[in-house]
Amino acid sequence: MKFHVLSVTSKTACFELENESVYYAEKAYDVVLNGKTVLEGVKENVFTLYELEPDTEYAVKVGEDSVSFRTEKASMVLHLKDFVNPGEKDDTLMIQSAIAVLPKGGVLYVDPGEYRITSLFLKSDMTLYVAKGAVIYGNPVIGDYPLIPGEEKYLDPKKAPLQLGAWEGNPFPAKPSFISAYSAENVVIEGEGVLDGQADKSDFWKNVKTMTYGRPRMLCFNSCKHVRVIGVTVENSPSWTIHPYFSEDVSFYAIRVKNPKDAPNTDGLDPECCSKVNIVGVYFSVGDDCIALKSGKIYIGKTYKKACEQVVIRNCYMHEGHGAVVLGSEVGAGVKDVTIERCYFEHTDRGLRIKTRRGRGKDSIIDNIAFRHIVMDNVLTPLVVNMFYFCDPDGHSEYVYSKEKLPVDDRTPYIGSFVFDDIRASDAEWALGYFAGLPERPIGSIEIRNSTFTVKKDASKGRPAMMDGIGEMSRVGFVFDNVEKVVFDNVKAEGYDGEKLVLKNVGSLIEK
Repeated sequence: MKFHVLSVTSKTACFELENESVYYAEKAYDVVLNGKTVLEGVKENVFTLYELEPDTEYAVKVGEDSVSFRTEKASMVLHLKDFVNPGEKDDTLMIQSAIAVLPKGGVLYVDPGEYRITSLFLKSDMTLYVAKGAVIYGNPVIGDYPLIPGEEKYLDPKKAPLQLGAWEGNPFPAKPSFISAYSAENVVIEGEGVLDGQADKSDFWKNVKTMTYGRPRMLCFNSCKHVRVIGVTVENSPSWTIHPYFSEDVSFYAIRVKNPKDAPNTDGLDPECCSKVNIVGVYFSVGDDCIALKSGKIYIGKTYKKACEQVVIRNCYMHEGHGAVVLGSEVGAGVKDVTIERCYFEHTDRGLRIKTRRGRGKDSIIDNIAFRHIVMDNVLTPLVVNMFYFCDPDGHSEYVYSKEKLPVDDRTPYIGSFVFDDIRASDAEWALGYFAGLPERPIGSIEIRNSTFTVKKDASKGRPAMMDGIGEMSRVGFVFDNVEKVVFDNVKAEGYDGEKLVLKNVGSLIEK
């Protein structure tokens, strides 16, 4: 089996098989490290080795293929057990003290055991290693969290304000995350341990609309560079689980993100205004969108013009959730250059889900998005692109829902080209695809190639897109409304009722 290195730190090494299979390897395999079998019967395409020694040579072998690597250096390994007082009910201060004294290039090793915190703040050039058997619990009492302001002005009037707190695309005061890093570089969170926000033991999910400030997230990386999160399980988040914000070169390898299906707004991973993002080998099962790529609402988009771009999503498993991979709805600065491949979507409401609306602004450009080698099983509507998404206080206004051709102005968003290649979607229910562009700004092009779609025999009814003026559907084929170009090349569809292609205001259709 051919494989390559994804990441090497001082304590871990993560690898990916080179094949065409989706998330799972074609057959289970063993991993040999320095002549000793350390992993048996591995099923996933991505695997990780833990508890390695810093600055050490290793050779790993899978089948007949082998790779040699050297772990990164570490200045020091501090053990958390030497800082924490077992009698304390809250370990926040002790752990923050350990972070403060950790030297540059050091590792804070979280030993097996249970720890309880409110908010931790990481710094540059450090590794937080959460060992197998270690669980860090979040504080379930909202009143115990401090408050972060939305944005602060620099003394230099030429500089844009510093973004600190944020809530759903705007700079608002918010409770800080379970673990945060601000303006930091070279930060690693890794290990086989668990980060548990304990939102299931609080009122975070019960009183969503009555809370004065935004709920905490689990992990937030604000204005950071060179961040890696490897292996850990992150669960029971009060709101969005992982939120990279205005950050560059952030990677997530072989982690597990888990929230109950009915937990509100518990997106799995939401890169916002970020570039060079890698999400590989990640398992999601959440209460909202699994991955949502964002770039703020119109104020953020107009002021900072920082798109979410250069994103790679590969060998991931999306189970449950509203959407598997979602773009929006906060896309004020646009999303572009995104590749999603070799992923498995199971029991999500939608597979691809694009959410935008009038009012996102002229900088809200979504373009150059490619889906390849995707398996979808029991996804209600596999493909949805919706430019009438009814979010925000004015979401049900005539300006948002009107199907009339309105003037193109500074508030009008744009959606460009999408390519879907080798999509295998089985047991869809509401529609195979639903694409709704604006009359004044149609979707650029939708290309679907070398793909198969089937509809479930006992399909339920529902609305494939969250927009006004659409009724419930069941067993519908592909609906295209206000699209400049549609390409269907070697696409097979079975089980739908009526026409396979429902076309309205489509500029051109190429079907092969």
